[in-house]
Amino acid sequence: MNLIAGSLPDRPTDADIVILALDRIDETVAAIRSAGRQTGVATHLFVLDQGSRPDGLRRLAEAIRETPRAALLEAGGNLGVAGGRNLLSGLGRGRAIVALDNDAEFAAADTVAQLVAALDAEPRLAAIGCRIVADATGADDLSSWGYPASLLPSAGECFDAATSVGAGHAIRRSAWEQAGGYDAKLFFCWEEFDFCLRAIALGWRIRYRGDIVIRHKVAPERRVGWSEARWFYFVRNRLYIERKLGRPWPSLAPRAAGYLLKGVRNGLLRQTVRAIGAAADMAPRGAPWRMPHDARSYLLRTDRAHRGSVLQRLRTEALGRVGAVSIARL
Repeated sequence: MNLIAGSLPDRPTDADIVILALDRIDETVAAIRSAGRQTGVATHLFVLDQGSRPDGLRRLAEAIRETPRAALLEAGGNLGVAGGRNLLSGLGRGRAIVALDNDAEFAAADTVAQLVAALDAEPRLAAIGCRIVADATGADDLSSWGYPASLLPSAGECFDAATSVGAGHAIRRSAWEQAGGYDAKLFFCWEEFDFCLRAIALGWRIRYRGDIVIRHKVAPERRVGWSEARWFYFVRNRLYIERKLGRPWPSLAPRAAGYLLKGVRNGLLRQTVRAIGAAADMAPRGAPWRMPHDARSYLLRTDRAHRGSVLQRLRTEALGRVGAVSIARL
């Protein structure tokens, strides 16, 4: 890891803003400037480049030099979303960690201040998921809706949840440290859900805030497509998380079957089979961690109660179109 431009913090801050970069230079520069415009709290911006072309890296360095309290680092390769955010979060000194996709922007100059205030107001809140809207229209970005479908009409409201969404969220540093950060093995997809499950198991809560908004451009450049690796990571990581929870393979058979049917429907059977095999290889060999009773009750109340029966969820998995809204995926 190399420091390319800017500087690391020399004192504690209210929030560290972390952005991962891999080309998408215009969008990433806009995200950097959006972070630089945040007011009302002390922040430090961290940008980690994971393989952009040299001319793009030069432009990112110029943007960082124009931004107070910011640093651009070079990873020397692609660490993935989980690994990259772990690295940046470990460098920070803020009591909150605010993640922003590199094709997203804060909707207001006080967005980070709102997130910090929300965490300060509720000491047992581990993470906050923001409302993600499409930058072009202001409508809800359905590709970033990670909550039960029945809650979509409440997108502008606030509710306890089982996860946050990667395009924009905040994590309390003490919760992040206690839960051990992200699982870097996930690389891409489900890393927020996995973290939130571990935080919930430790007695923390997660809150969706529909009044705190991130504008998402959904840039196509460097986006992992569903016909490429996205579906592989989606299936592999979800099954791996279940195995971490101690669920035996026989109990996962209906979920795996749903993924296979969905893979056949979308011409991704080979990718699905490979993902299931990879999940088996990743499965932890030691004793699994298990959800305490209170954590299971929390998940039932905040998530599963809104998703319908197991049969309904499996039917959605089997018949749903890959790449469509992932609102019934848990």
